Amino acid sequence: MMTFSLVIPCYNEAGNLPSLLERCDELSRKWPIEVVLVDNGSTDNTRQVLEMLLPGCPGVRSVRVDKNRGYGFGILTGLRSAKGNIIGWTHADMQTDPFDFVRGVALFSLHGKNIMVKGRRIGRPLADVFFTFGMSVFETLLLKIKMNDINAQPTMFSREFFESWNNPPHDFSLDLYAYYMALKNGIAIHRIPVSFKKRVHGRSSWNVGFKSRFKFICRTIDYSFKLKKDLKNSSSADK
Repeated sequence: MMTFSLVIPCYNEAGNLPSLLERCDELSRKWPIEVVLVDNGSTDNTRQVLEMLLPGCPGVRSVRVDKNRGYGFGILTGLRSAKGNIIGWTHADMQTDPFDFVRGVALFSLHGKNIMVKGRRIGRPLADVFFTFGMSVFETLLLKIKMNDINAQPTMFSREFFESWNNPPHDFSLDLYAYYMALKNGIAIHRIPVSFKKRVHGRSSWNVGFKSRFKFICRTIDYSFKLKKDLKNSSSADK
């Protein structure tokens, strides 16, 4: 029997939490899906908002990271805490809907647990589409495997696949790592279209202008070369 857990990392998302929890509560009541919110070292009143609202959401729980150590670290903390044998994550900013996870559940029910489900974002600004396309082409050429819309959510996979990971990154490169490892292991990728809305509250922790986006690109490129090197060394050691 497949069981499902959705992890949502929250960093300074107090303004979004009432709307997010309303959707997550509805999701967990209608479907047998555990929702785990990760307070990823927030410095606003995220902790207090969760303490106030979670008692009214029996299918939703939270774990806390005392100090922010990166987007990926928060997700990994939530995945380790999750109880489902099909696990995954999405964002807390309400730009995508937690109910997108349900369409992923349907695909696992149809194809079995040895797949990965990822979103395919629609309705995004042209500049963001161009940026995503450029990064997809770069990663495809560097890692020699076709990739597209790498950071799309939700991302869903089996617990067995998660437990096979070796030293996953603690930053935004986690999306790239999970996607690439699935492709390298021959895991079929199934895409679901997800509407991408404007953020209502707060601000992105990385996409707030050219400077922050440039830093994101540099970090991603650095990690991509590290990933390629690590996998090459691993392949050589296996021979």
